[in-house]
Amino acid sequence: MNPDIIIIGAGVIGCATAFELSKAGYRTLTVDKNSQPGAGSTINSCAIVRLGYSTYDGIALAWEGFQYWKDWNNYLGVRDERGLAQFVNHGTLMMLSPEPRLQRMIALFERLHIPFEVWDIPTVRERLPFISTGSFHPPTRLDDDRFWAEPEGEIGGAIYIHEGGYITDPQMATHNLMVAAQVKGAAFRFGRSVVDIRKSAGRVAGVTLDNGEQIDAPIVINISGPHSGMINRMAGVLDDMNIHTRPLRHEVHFVPAPSEQIPQRASHYSDSDSGVYFRPATGDAILVGSKDPECDPREWVENPDEFNCEVTEQQWKLQVYRLAKRLPDLQIPAQPRGIVDLYDVSDDWLPIYDKSSLSGFYMAVGTSGNQFKNAAPVGYMMTQLIHAVESGHDHDAEPVRYPAVYTHLAINVGFYSRLRKINQESSFSVSG
Repeated sequence: MNPDIIIIGAGVIGCATAFELSKAGYRTLTVDKNSQPGAGSTINSCAIVRLGYSTYDGIALAWEGFQYWKDWNNYLGVRDERGLAQFVNHGTLMMLSPEPRLQRMIALFERLHIPFEVWDIPTVRERLPFISTGSFHPPTRLDDDRFWAEPEGEIGGAIYIHEGGYITDPQMATHNLMVAAQVKGAAFRFGRSVVDIRKSAGRVAGVTLDNGEQIDAPIVINISGPHSGMINRMAGVLDDMNIHTRPLRHEVHFVPAPSEQIPQRASHYSDSDSGVYFRPATGDAILVGSKDPECDPREWVENPDEFNCEVTEQQWKLQVYRLAKRLPDLQIPAQPRGIVDLYDVSDDWLPIYDKSSLSGFYMAVGTSGNQFKNAAPVGYMMTQLIHAVESGHDHDAEPVRYPAVYTHLAINVGFYSRLRKINQESSFSVSG
């Protein structure tokens, strides 16, 4: 029996969407080229769950996502023999820099009644004795003399957001979602790539796999991560999109934690002033990533199946030395250790959750390395969108809106439209 919906991609958002659609009564088949769920870019996600966004819609969706993670066991409603992913939630600390988006974010927190505190410098020094309060803004590169200069001033303090952290095992979380979806009747096909999106009479008709097999379905959803642009090209839907996606190579690195207080004070640190973010990792390590400051060139990848998977000395030094400026007691290892993978980045670093110009073809793409946290509410969003559009609603003319399940905040799916103009309120960067 052919499915009602084919989902391309069994990453965390693909599996969450399969779960939500299956709960709503759709027969889904998820196809993935890898051998198991979450084995693509999801497996290397920093899996940070944070609220530090620069737009109302971004914070509203992230705040909704928090509630799913905190209610993970009840949300899934099933037992996974492999265990459950854990949410380490000791809060987020953000160093205050001159970026105007931070003041906008504070105003949005107040509007949404999200608990936070603003710490002045004496409070920062008391509660975070392991950090330097010097200001290094704007971030520079190692070959810039300013990088090595002593700071002339101090950061503006810090924001402590009471909720914030990370998921201990992103692939485990994805497996949890797959198991929950299977209990609801969802099917999964691993080890197969989609090589064609078939069409009939102006509507999607199904997919062709790399073994020649054709699977018919009236609805197909592209949730293929860094391969999203390739799949959209197969579907022939690029021409009416104002926002496009492409793969970006990214590195994160592991270093020994210089203080045992780091995981006690917060589960996620965001530092736009020096251009890095970091969080506790397994053992006594911390994981450090780049916030993609303007001075850093970006390594776009033409073919997501062919890119350098090895940590580079240049990027290792840049990120770790930037971290060492904030954490003066950091011991820099002699040998680099880290993870390399791809982000599926949109033109404004905000995702596209939308229908397309091809009837029945939908997309949840351009997640830009930061949407792991939103997987479950995005699955619910895509279900609401598909149900409305397939029932005759003109989403392009009147964007779908609905109340969030946990927070009851109004969610406007039009914010994530493929037809939007580049959102200048975006930070054009990522923090895991």
